[in-house]
Amino acid sequence: MKKIFLSILTIILLQSSTKKELSPNIILIFMDDMGYGDLSCYGAIDYRTPNIDKLASEGVRFTNFLAAQAVCSASRAALLTGCYPNRIGISGALMPTSKNGINPEETTLAEMLKQKGYATGIFGKWHLGHHKTFLPLQHGFDEYVGLPYSNDMWPVYYDGKPATSTQHMSAYPVLPLIQNNDKKEEIKTLDDQAKLTTLYTEKAVEFIKKNNKKPFFLYLPHSMPHVPIAVSDKFKGKSKQGLYADLMMEIDWSVGEIMKTLKENGLDKNTLVIFTSDNGPWLNFGNHAGSSGGFREGKGTSFEGGQRVPCIMRWKGTTPEGVVCNQLASTIDVLPTIARITGAELPKNKIDGVNILSLIKGDLSQSPRKTFYYYYRRNSLEAVRMGHWKLVFEHKGRSYMNQLPGNDGYAGKAPEDILIPMALYDLRRDPSEQYDVQKLYPEVIAELQKIAEEAREDLGDDLTNRKGKNVRASGLVE
Repeated sequence: MKKIFLSILTIILLQSSTKKELSPNIILIFMDDMGYGDLSCYGAIDYRTPNIDKLASEGVRFTNFLAAQAVCSASRAALLTGCYPNRIGISGALMPTSKNGINPEETTLAEMLKQKGYATGIFGKWHLGHHKTFLPLQHGFDEYVGLPYSNDMWPVYYDGKPATSTQHMSAYPVLPLIQNNDKKEEIKTLDDQAKLTTLYTEKAVEFIKKNNKKPFFLYLPHSMPHVPIAVSDKFKGKSKQGLYADLMMEIDWSVGEIMKTLKENGLDKNTLVIFTSDNGPWLNFGNHAGSSGGFREGKGTSFEGGQRVPCIMRWKGTTPEGVVCNQLASTIDVLPTIARITGAELPKNKIDGVNILSLIKGDLSQSPRKTFYYYYRRNSLEAVRMGHWKLVFEHKGRSYMNQLPGNDGYAGKAPEDILIPMALYDLRRDPSEQYDVQKLYPEVIAELQKIAEEAREDLGDDLTNRKGKNVRASGLVE
């Protein structure tokens, strides 16, 4: 009888162990407007990000990783659904006056993991609709503390003083801090904003401790370094590069707190940590903006500075240490990859992401993503990618080039109607997109035009007045 009991106990323990191995915790840290060159492991100067650098040394650092679009709401919609945002009707940055948001028919990463018994929490910026029907608790999250949209959508001027009637910010409502479905308090000053990074971090640490006995998904979308930037007294004046770098040091501290908590709770080896950004830097804010790391342009453009972002994935015992991955990948690939890792069922609606688990495991001979579509504005196909080749189509767009940036929180000019000519770039040799090689490679142009035509048929294209066959509507309140 004793032997039978011991055998049963052994089977239960083995099943429990297998289940735990198949159900790693997922932590997704998503920065706002952080550029490719804003971490010391990606080339930042005059400050260090040692905790994030350690993540890179213990995992895989991606150098060819693209945000789905170079703007807030669209990028977040893509991350959480595995879809190009124009497929699901989300474009641009949703405003406090917007009546649309993420459609309840779309399956988010949180909803997908809930089906596998995960606890789910979000602490930070949402920006997928501020009406109750669009908030996180209605889309798979168990708890939420954060801002419903960007931290500059408030009635405060660049100098931190209340906006006057002649300043456009005066039309915005007071910025709410939401807890679950209700307003917890109001963010009225830069000092209030300076508390956000620490608040989100403390909530994330509490969530990990509370759920250390079951699998969890922690989504930590920081409100910064999107302007206005503000930093706690812990880090103010600590860098040699001013307030922006002070803030990056505080973000690094936040990552350190997360990793320390994992270790203290015995979760270090069974947690996949992903650190990335929603788009490139908002360059016309000058010393309150980040660095594109030498790539062309920044936020709001389809050039690499707008969409190529840092990405680090660390899963101790699964990711090899210190690997640099140059293969093409994107935020839309996160959902299907996590589905593969956890055994979760993929959404029933069509998605665009691909499984990049082979890259996370360090198999750099694989190229799971072959192509990429650079959509912007409502539904404009501004460029397409095939491997290291990128074809940019003629379009009017934003440019920071030859413009004097602002300083100390004030914006410089960034014209939105600059005519961008059609050009072919070999990103392997010309990552800064300076040399148009159309005349040298007509056969490459032909291949990329075929890819563009497939995109237009599937998703549409405002630049060529095409309607896509497989697009879906966003959610809408009356």
